[in-house]
Amino acid sequence: MGKQKWRSRTILVPLVFIIFIYLNNSSFLVGTADKPPFFVAHRGVHQTFPLTGIQWDTNTAARIYPPEHAYLENTIPSMAAAFAAGADLVEFDLQLTKDGQFAVFHDHRLDYRTNGQGRVGDYTMAELKKLDIGYGYTADGGKSFPFRGTGIGLMPSLDEVLTAFPERSFLVHLKSNEPQLGSLLVEYLRGLPPAQLNRLTFYGDAEPLAAIKGAFPHLRVMSKRTILKAVLSYLVVGWTGYVPPAMRNTHLHLPLRYARWLWGWPHRFLKRMERANTRIVLVLGDGRWSEGFDTEEDLALLPLNYTGGIWTNRIERIGPLVKGERQ
Repeated sequence: MGKQKWRSRTILVPLVFIIFIYLNNSSFLVGTADKPPFFVAHRGVHQTFPLTGIQWDTNTAARIYPPEHAYLENTIPSMAAAFAAGADLVEFDLQLTKDGQFAVFHDHRLDYRTNGQGRVGDYTMAELKKLDIGYGYTADGGKSFPFRGTGIGLMPSLDEVLTAFPERSFLVHLKSNEPQLGSLLVEYLRGLPPAQLNRLTFYGDAEPLAAIKGAFPHLRVMSKRTILKAVLSYLVVGWTGYVPPAMRNTHLHLPLRYARWLWGWPHRFLKRMERANTRIVLVLGDGRWSEGFDTEEDLALLPLNYTGGIWTNRIERIGPLVKGERQ
């Protein structure tokens, strides 16, 4: 009899444990929120390009698709168009200028997109304003340059962006690991109204992010290191329903192919993240080259009734499509 009880317990205990894990991480028992997903528009409305074969230093302006609109990335008109198309956050790139200002521009070197030479940091903001940021775009291997002459004066400063959109939310990509970028940015951010400051999220390299997080612990920041730490810690303990500190009050980009393996995916996981004040944004691919949900076919890959964030390079296509479904 004792041996039978022992056998029963050896079966029952693991079974109860398995049932607990299943019920604690199954989404079918979780009601879905009656709200739409939110969109993060990468670089605003911009000229897109094929991602096949690109490297970190690829001249993407020299391989754009045939233009469907006149917007150039990281400009105030492109951001306005992105918000009008349905973006909830607009992502833009930030670099330090020679005179300690913050230029909104993607490439470290000016040669690819502009008629300038050298690095952004070699110029003052006033000098950068004189450049034509549409100079280098071509869709036919250099036979024609459809935006040449149209981008003079369009490179904005951070101050101009935040003045133009005082009540909008942004994801700011810090394009340098210079300690000076972090310290000067902290000084600048101290002058913002608290409500506007709280609408900013920062990502990029470790040193400037550490300066921002040290000065403003409540702000969301993200780097490859913070994503890895958050995901690994959650994989260890997330089955219990506990959200570890690395997963709280942050912003995380997760490739859809990997997010599927997280405890509670999708709806229970998203509810946990909402309670932890963490913003989840899904990307396509492996997360290296900013692959987004850019077509109707891409959107079909999302979980049913998904309410988290969606990264897109084509907000002008995807935003109106989803808006039409909501009406």
